[in-house]
Amino acid sequence: MEKHLQRLRIFLVFTLIFCCGALGSGGSLFAQTPSIVRHIRFPIWAEVDAYPGTQAAVDDVGAEEFSYPIARIKETVPFLIEGLVYGWRFTYVPSDKTRGVEEYFEIVPVQKLSDGQKNDGGTIEYSSVWIENNRFNCWVDFTRTDHQVQIYNLWSSIQNPTIQGRGYGDLSKGFEGIKEAAQDAVKNAVRDYYRNLVKNKPKEITGSVLLRKTPLLGIDSGRYVINLDFFLEWGTIEEYTQF
Repeated sequence: MEKHLQRLRIFLVFTLIFCCGALGSGGSLFAQTPSIVRHIRFPIWAEVDAYPGTQAAVDDVGAEEFSYPIARIKETVPFLIEGLVYGWRFTYVPSDKTRGVEEYFEIVPVQKLSDGQKNDGGTIEYSSVWIENNRFNCWVDFTRTDHQVQIYNLWSSIQNPTIQGRGYGDLSKGFEGIKEAAQDAVKNAVRDYYRNLVKNKPKEITGSVLLRKTPLLGIDSGRYVINLDFFLEWGTIEEYTQF
């Protein structure tokens, strides 16, 4: 009876905070992953409690139960959906000790979701909540509009190379740590690809990537770890004019 009440309480809290109106059976952790061309579906999780000693942990004291993981999920999911639907632009400056240049890498969304929930008719939906290993888990669903399907098909049909990367982020940073891990994954994928392509170390590389598979997020040695798979669209390669 107690377990039943706990599950009911979790469901009600989730419904009230997300207000997405599409909760229900949704699927299970072991469900077969469908094609993401039209319908995107993946599990997501956040720690039930904020990392000890951080400002988030201080702010979470006395807050409504599960408010912390739900807030983290609501930050993380639109960021990942943007990478899946529109892609990220990147700027990469390789480090060069002889010139005193430090490595720099940044990603920005090609186009942001209009309000974190909806864009061009597409809606992020959350379902099937469960608590496991002190993690708040749920499934995420997003159905692309016809225009968004065209964007994906264009990326996949222009013979864009595919690249893969693994990245790490600071666990104590919450969403910023996940974003840090995603940026690290893009950087590693881009760097490995261009190392085999460009003979001399370039001054700057720009381009875009589109996630071609749903992300895999976990924890490794006390850090966020994320595995990402992309289409790569070339931008510019700026060379040094002199040594």
